[in-house]
Amino acid sequence: MQKKVYTIAGNRLVAADTYELRLKGEGPAGGEFIHLEIPGYFLRRPFSVCDTFKGGLSILYKVVGEGTRVLSTLPEGTPVNILAGLGKGFSASSCQENALLVGGGLGAAPLYLLAKELKAQEKHVSVVIGFNKADEIVLQKEFEALCDHVTITTLDGSVGIKGFVTDVLKATLLNYDYFYTCGPMIMMKGVCSMLSGHGEASLEERMGCGAGFCYGCTIQTTQGPRRVCKDGPVFKKEEIVW
Repeated sequence: MQKKVYTIAGNRLVAADTYELRLKGEGPAGGEFIHLEIPGYFLRRPFSVCDTFKGGLSILYKVVGEGTRVLSTLPEGTPVNILAGLGKGFSASSCQENALLVGGGLGAAPLYLLAKELKAQEKHVSVVIGFNKADEIVLQKEFEALCDHVTITTLDGSVGIKGFVTDVLKATLLNYDYFYTCGPMIMMKGVCSMLSGHGEASLEERMGCGAGFCYGCTIQTTQGPRRVCKDGPVFKKEEIVW
């Protein structure tokens, strides 16, 4: 865990109530997520790292309360305090040749960084991502420019296939030797139950410290109690007790 002060290099609306926050600082942040301090609020907020670039990183976040509303108003040049180097991420090396990425909503964010890593290893990447409606879609063009096959679903049918990501998994024969998933818990439970073979899921839990000290995000696994922030947030399919 590293405490760093980064500077906002961009904070723009990219979808309905959804923002991309670009942060610049000295040295790589590392880790699967950051714990960000919002001015005026005591508890930090955890955000998955969506992408990295020289001297910085980007996250996607949705305005769901007063804290994230305040975050959305912070202008370029504002210094922000973060805890970085947190969490254990996806294992790209577990995929031999063909990876399947399944996401829901902003669960697409960490999957994009994973997709870049998989493609750097010259692996075939198929992506299925679901949203409620067209104006909530994020990263579609980025995935399409990077990956071999991308399927978008929306619940109202406004873009792509109408329905859930699990509907696509039922109806489509997808070639993969390893899968990765991130999104709502009920979606990931369905994905892990439906897909055969090995895979990993990135879980979400409320976090106090973000570094494993408070045990507030502890879940039960087949290996006993585990902290999502410290032992995860990524767990192998076989470890998860839904």
